[in-house]
Amino acid sequence: GKLGGGELNFSSDIDLIFAYPEAGESDGGRPLAAETGFLRQGQRLIQLLDEVTHEGFCHRVDMRLRPFGTSGRLALSFAAMEDYYQREGRDWERYAWIKARPLTGSRHDELMAIVRPFVFRKYLDFGAFAAIRDLHVQIRREVARREMADNIKLGPGGIREIEFTAQVIQLIRGGKIAALQQRPTLTVLGELVNSGLMTADARQELAAAYDFLRRLEHRLQYLDDAQTQQLPDDAESQAMLAEAMDFPDYAALIAVLDRHRHKVTRHFEQMFAAPQTDQMSHPLTAVCGGTADAAATRALLENAGYDDPQRVLATLDALRQHAARLAESTQLLLNTLLPPALEVIGSQPDPMATLERFAALVQSIARRSTYLALLAEYPAALRQLVRLLAASPWAAQVLTQQPQLLDELISPQSLMSVPDWAQLAAQLRDELDARPGDTEAQLDALRRFKQVQTLRLLAQDVAGRLTLEALSDHLSNLADTLLGETLARCWAGLKTRHRDTPRFAVVGYGKLGGRELGYASDLDLVFLYDDADERAQEIYARLTQRINTWLGTHTPAGILYETDLRLRPDGAAGLLVSSVEAFRNYQLHHAWTWEHQALTRARFVCGDAAI
Repeated sequence: GKLGGGELNFSSDIDLIFAYPEAGESDGGRPLAAETGFLRQGQRLIQLLDEVTHEGFCHRVDMRLRPFGTSGRLALSFAAMEDYYQREGRDWERYAWIKARPLTGSRHDELMAIVRPFVFRKYLDFGAFAAIRDLHVQIRREVARREMADNIKLGPGGIREIEFTAQVIQLIRGGKIAALQQRPTLTVLGELVNSGLMTADARQELAAAYDFLRRLEHRLQYLDDAQTQQLPDDAESQAMLAEAMDFPDYAALIAVLDRHRHKVTRHFEQMFAAPQTDQMSHPLTAVCGGTADAAATRALLENAGYDDPQRVLATLDALRQHAARLAESTQLLLNTLLPPALEVIGSQPDPMATLERFAALVQSIARRSTYLALLAEYPAALRQLVRLLAASPWAAQVLTQQPQLLDELISPQSLMSVPDWAQLAAQLRDELDARPGDTEAQLDALRRFKQVQTLRLLAQDVAGRLTLEALSDHLSNLADTLLGETLARCWAGLKTRHRDTPRFAVVGYGKLGGRELGYASDLDLVFLYDDADERAQEIYARLTQRINTWLGTHTPAGILYETDLRLRPDGAAGLLVSSVEAFRNYQLHHAWTWEHQALTRARFVCGDAAI
């Protein structure tokens, strides 16, 4: 809660959970079990803080956030907590733990390492939308039942909606973007802008509203030292509140408050607008569920753009059989997704081929329901996905093999933005720097970078935003960027290197050299060095082998590029890397005419430009 986030109010209670590292006994004459000892310590601590004496009290203590709530044990061992959150942890507990902060004792890192995977999932977790939406609906119902519309925390446009707006993105992406694993709300809003997940204008409006609402909350609690967020209904308290907030009267205060709350509600509803979950009204629902009769099915599918209804039904039947083995929640997501997907697919030039690609993708991602949730939550992402599947079998294959790329379809702004290769190269460099010594992680990072940028270029290509020349230029710039970083990392990891910067150059031939790369082009490469060190040939040969391995190694993220090194002097029989002098001599005295012809398209790609 607010204590964990460093955001206490004037009259806040404090939300606590008690934990101890491991079971055991005390070592005194009358051994005491750890569970009993820490239970007594916890009870005593609560009493010291919460008990009202003639001097008042220190803090109200709320222990309801502990595992199993009021029916759970007051103190748990780390192992018991880990077991609980793996087996029993609920969505609202993930939300609550975002702000958790160890306050006393030791072994804090060990405790947070247990809880962090529960809160911040390894994979993008778009199911968090539905979870927080449901939680918010429950709060709204309670607000309405208790007539709390004037509650600036729980009411419409209140503090809780700002927190939810920030924290849903933390829950979804915090496992992938460590910078989002923050506690204070204002800090999180800033990180969302830094990560490109929120506009600066949205952050400014939400931060201004949060600041205003929190200051107002403090002043409400000054009135009677009460834990309240409810606006007063008596004239005297209203006048005092307006004066405390530096307004001439209560009406002026409410006018500004209403403007802030309206902006918060607008941002919240943009974030949490529910997908069309009631599919009964969709004309293709009966077709997808297999409940329409044959004549109606044929008519509906033909009207939707399909000329082979039986083939469509066979594809849908295979999907239903696959889904029958999955969790009920996943089946519900699929039932939500299929009717609008079938409708969008039917509008494509070859709907049957597109449907089969879509079905293959769905079968590959269905066990990770978060991807189905993504497509259900973002109709625009579904439409973009269908356009890509319709335009490119290659895109369908890549997305099926690497479904985490679906995340890129959410933001049209980033998907359709013109690449700034200097900025992108800096981002890639930072990401690789964050994984020092972890070759496997760096290989995957390079491959993900290529896949993301290629997908963005494909989306722009399909949308008609790129000429063939511009597309080839961008794909060539992408290869240049990846080759440059690969060279830098391979040299840094070479134990036999004899200087800080290699006297080494990568030369591109063929389509890379001519800046005419396609989506699946291989790279024609020649490697040169200009170094007088007596070990130069051996050192740069090892560097070349390492570069080629980094480019061609298969990892869970695929390969980076296929390479063709046969254009080097003497072809496949020649050395992997040549000195500049040897290369010059070969071209002048031994090269074939076709090799001179190939040289006309060669260009420097990365390394030492002086070579």
